[in-house]
Amino acid sequence: MLQIDLTNKVAVVTGGSGELGRVMARTLAGSGAAVAVHYLRGKDRAETVCRDIINTGGKAMTVQADGSDLDSVHAMRGAVAEELGYADIIVNNAVHQYDWTSVLEQATADYESQFRTCVLHNVFMAKAFVPHMIERKWGRVIGINTECTMQCSPSQSAYIAGKAGQDRVLRVLAKDVGQHGITVNQVAPGWTISDKYRETPAEDKRYRDLVPMGRRGEDQEIANAVAFLASDLAAFITGVYLPVCGGNVMPKI
Repeated sequence: MLQIDLTNKVAVVTGGSGELGRVMARTLAGSGAAVAVHYLRGKDRAETVCRDIINTGGKAMTVQADGSDLDSVHAMRGAVAEELGYADIIVNNAVHQYDWTSVLEQATADYESQFRTCVLHNVFMAKAFVPHMIERKWGRVIGINTECTMQCSPSQSAYIAGKAGQDRVLRVLAKDVGQHGITVNQVAPGWTISDKYRETPAEDKRYRDLVPMGRRGEDQEIANAVAFLASDLAAFITGVYLPVCGGNVMPKI
């Protein structure tokens, strides 16, 4: 039987205290990885995720960093290496939230923040963590993108400008480091059901009517895709933008 086995691997999940990040962190830990749960301001939430992992027999730590600042990311790398060891898997999930509006009304600062938290965040994580992957000839870089990058709908411009830039950076990185046994992929969720939507369901019929599978995805389904790409089952898959959205967007050839 095929199994996702991440035993003896160390994973870093940025935004690990967030709606999707916490499920990714728990899933990677459940597959055997020691997990660093990153946060920027959500310390209490990150500590809760960490306790959940430890209470189920896993190994985890929390780590604070500003993912848009290179020095802060380097400090995070050092803290993770000291407590868990050098990272084998990085999941670049953190992103800055802001109010969406039209191109003409969107604040310039919102485009700048999305560039820093999507593009530079992925660049800085690569600079900090990939050199040690190269030394060990094994590594997984997984960026969390979005179906919105393909949809280009009104009000999404700042968000998808950042995510489209992230996409190109990670595709180039895949070509840079593939020879070292490192894969670089992206998971692109749709409008996903997470804890906040379970507590307060949203009116989503119009969205569901557009999805070929007729429903919204669950946070665990996103985490499952991340765990697969982190494993040796995906050892020959790199440079991929993988929508996990029930077919709501479909890259064409």
